[in-house]
Amino acid sequence: MIIIKTADEVARMRDSGRIVAEILDLLEERVVPGVTTLELNQLAERECRKRGAKPAFKGYGGFPFSICASPEDRIVHGFPNDRPLPEGEILSIDFGVVWKGFFGDSARTMAVGNISSEKRRLLKATKRSLELGIEKAWPGNRLFDISHAVQSHVEGLGFSVVKEFVGHGIGRGLHEDPQVPNFGPPGQGPLLRSGMVLAIEPMVNVGKGGVKVLDDGWTAVTLDGKPSAHFEHTVAITEDGPQILTAI
Repeated sequence: MIIIKTADEVARMRDSGRIVAEILDLLEERVVPGVTTLELNQLAERECRKRGAKPAFKGYGGFPFSICASPEDRIVHGFPNDRPLPEGEILSIDFGVVWKGFFGDSARTMAVGNISSEKRRLLKATKRSLELGIEKAWPGNRLFDISHAVQSHVEGLGFSVVKEFVGHGIGRGLHEDPQVPNFGPPGQGPLLRSGMVLAIEPMVNVGKGGVKVLDDGWTAVTLDGKPSAHFEHTVAITEDGPQILTAI
């Protein structure tokens, strides 16, 4: 993994993260009943071009779109399509850019109109687990301190963490070492150091934690068909504590 040291590297990472946050804000405004995820994908591409950035996912490993759009029981890596989103669904959007050689990556799960109380609980629990994980991203802590904070909060509320997909280091590459699981014992794993940048991303299921990948080779869904949520931030570890790069 790259260790961010120079002022120029820090500035480019911040700019990359800011662009991701700005575009996700615009996408979230458009998530209403009747919109299609293809329309959201097209909006993300246009906004990237306006800012001189490139979508990080499009073409990455053969992925054909700029956003991952994962409604309901889709966990991650969903393909945008032309189906109008109905009232009551939830939609996870994972989005990243590359800007002047540095990557930013973030995800949010959004309500499509009014959603059930169970889905509201799921979104609240997943977002809070990300916040608790980020709070552990201090120099001198261990990587699994982040993982344990996520897992203990999620499971304490009766939900399940996804173990098949994990967070990651990020910088000059979209996916760098180390992997950042959403489960594990505290006090273990690599030592966290100032200058590390991590994409921390809890994926949480209402039901069981198992997943399967559809025939498109990308879309991961829950085994039991129950909803899943996903929140992610790109986070820099500094001597002053964790700094979220994908927030405005």
